[in-house]
Amino acid sequence: MPVIKSSADLRNSYNEISTLCHEYAEPVFITKNGKGDLAVMSIEAYERLAGQFELYSKLQEGLNDAERGHTRPFAEAMADIRSRRKK
Repeated sequence: MPVIKSSADLRNSYNEISTLCHEYAEPVFITKNGKGDLAVMSIEAYERLAGQFELYSKLQEGLNDAERGHTRPFAEAMADIRSRRKK
């Protein structure tokens, strides 16, 4: 269940909200005048999320290449990787 705090809570209880972000590794939603305004998260949670987005992007790139027929045999790709490691 998402944690929702007001902007006044953010101002008055920053340390508590920071602790919540680090303990649960999930964003805390901040409201302003009763409406959603911000999502706050720890640096660790942000970096993990950014890493997931990068991974999904690379996976989609690979799927797109496969759809276009831009592939090569596994043995050929591995031989290329091994030759690069020896240099």
